[in-house]
Amino acid sequence: MAILEQIKTPADPAPTKPVMELRGLKKAFGTLEVLKGIDLAVPAGEVLAVIGPSGSGKSTLIRCMNMLEVPTGGTLAFRDQPVARRFRTRAGSIGMGTLRRHVGMVFQHFNLFPHMTVLDNITRGPCVVLGENRAKAEAHAMDLLAQVGLADKRDAYPAHLSGGQKQRVAIARALAMRPDMLLLDEVTSALDPELVGEVLGVIRKLADDGMTMVLVTHEMGFAAEVASRVIFMEGGMIAEEGTPDAILRNPKSERLRGFLSRFHG
Repeated sequence: MAILEQIKTPADPAPTKPVMELRGLKKAFGTLEVLKGIDLAVPAGEVLAVIGPSGSGKSTLIRCMNMLEVPTGGTLAFRDQPVARRFRTRAGSIGMGTLRRHVGMVFQHFNLFPHMTVLDNITRGPCVVLGENRAKAEAHAMDLLAQVGLADKRDAYPAHLSGGQKQRVAIARALAMRPDMLLLDEVTSALDPELVGEVLGVIRKLADDGMTMVLVTHEMGFAAEVASRVIFMEGGMIAEEGTPDAILRNPKSERLRGFLSRFHG
């Protein structure tokens, strides 16, 4: 059973060594340039909210951050180590597989395995990728299910869960890999409004516990509450960035004010 290569992950990296750093990152699909040179550093413990209109490049950015979309230009570094455009790690850089081992992803539409129980969904990665024995993986999975309020759903199948429950299982599944960083791509947009709160509650607790997160969201009130920094994307670039107070409560540009007015009425 193959186990992905490990990299050193100091518990408290130096402030000058961000968990992830992007320099001039670009992504094009054919002739369509979606990301036009993104410079971004994410320090340990930061909750970075990414906002912007549809088509601004938000989801493409977050997918490039764990190489689900391979950038067409620029560089990506994880814990000061360059990430190569290949799966396996070699001397001088880490591979995409190793990056994904340390950078978890939670998707808009859950992506749970429908033929597996909740417990099997969560333990699959640790057993196959990390080589954990079943007992250890199950114990960790049950602890995570308790944290997201779903310990009683261990034997349920995804078809028998609500949208909010599926998303909480998806978060637990990502956490089961013990990631250093978590990427969340519009994780509440597919949910009924009454289910949004239960998922945001889990994310809020992760933020309080110090998890490094990048959160693409349209939940502006939540971003204002939980984020330590907000970036506003427009046309494949970072148009503005700053604290939640500066970006969400006191926007300076007319474009950002117009965007936020859709949410503030």
